[in-house]
Amino acid sequence: MPPTAAAGLSTAAAERPEILEAPRRRPDGPDLPGRHKAAIIVRLLLAEGVRLPLTILPDQIQAALTEQIGSMRLVDRATLDRVVGEFVTELEAVGLSFPGGIDGALSMLDGHISASAANRLRRMPGYSGRGDPWDRLAALPTDRLLPVLEQESLEIGAVLLSKIDVGRAGELLEKLPGDRARRLAHAMARTSRIAPDTVRRIGMALAQQIETETPKAFDDGPEERVGAILNSSPARIRDSVLEGLEEEDPSFAQEVRRNIFTFAHIPARLSARDVPQVVRELPQQILLRALVSARAATPEEAAAAEFLLTNLTQRMAESLRGEMSEHPPVPQREGETAMAEVVSVIRGMEGAGAITLRQPGEPDPADAGASQREDAPAGSASDD
Repeated sequence: MPPTAAAGLSTAAAERPEILEAPRRRPDGPDLPGRHKAAIIVRLLLAEGVRLPLTILPDQIQAALTEQIGSMRLVDRATLDRVVGEFVTELEAVGLSFPGGIDGALSMLDGHISASAANRLRRMPGYSGRGDPWDRLAALPTDRLLPVLEQESLEIGAVLLSKIDVGRAGELLEKLPGDRARRLAHAMARTSRIAPDTVRRIGMALAQQIETETPKAFDDGPEERVGAILNSSPARIRDSVLEGLEEEDPSFAQEVRRNIFTFAHIPARLSARDVPQVVRELPQQILLRALVSARAATPEEAAAAEFLLTNLTQRMAESLRGEMSEHPPVPQREGETAMAEVVSVIRGMEGAGAITLRQPGEPDPADAGASQREDAPAGSASDD
């Protein structure tokens, strides 16, 4: 029997389970019931070493098929040839097949419909989750599985770690606190006697719990959104909002501050070696207005302007300093807009992967490289 026939059997049986529910008749009659035909085809394919994915069928149909095979004895050659011929003819007549049921439709449309629509369909009565729930769980990203190990009981977490790939399990344990990871590892010793049906029910419950979570309306966290808004706000508004947040929610205010990146933060966040690349992306007039405005603003912003000039080539820095000395004063609003544009360009380059911003307090890699060059032995230079 060709392999395509085995694949066709799985499709036909999944789409037409009624063939296994026909009333029993003697297999020697001229009109053989569908259940007998299915049993004959399955028996033939198994005899030829074909591995059939019968587990995709509902349990009651698997049981009916097993009972039918157990009740049959001998089938003559003519009946076998007739059943195989009908089966092949039916497969060749199939032009298009559908998955059958909400479960299969969701698997087929995964990634093509919204998360909210998929969650609503999973809550419908027609959704039974017949497939292996552990396959769905194993395909989820680590950040979706980590809360299960953090919040569920140790026994549930131990079952999850036992069912997923060992590499993923190690990755999850690495992200947990040491005590929690040790307790989960010890709990795995108590999973040896759990019945397979219990493991499946645990998988179904976890999959339903994770898959029906309300999708997030925003990709970024609230502290990141507030920080982005304050980055584009005037300094007086930004300082006022931060003072209010410090009074109402100090921990949230601290997270917001970590996500704020203004012109004054450039020396602490931007590497000196990336300055020429950033300047090349800026329109000349925007850069000039930002530098002139920063020099007349706060000491921190003046230091940021000097940081940019210092890390340019000598010729470019001298040219900009000359233009700055001849430039008329920049109105405050225009200056803040120009400095915000500089910050926006830097953020865009970071998002594109062109540069990497440092975290507050992190040393500049350019400084480390310069220190190594200063400390290097002079033996590489040849004496003439």
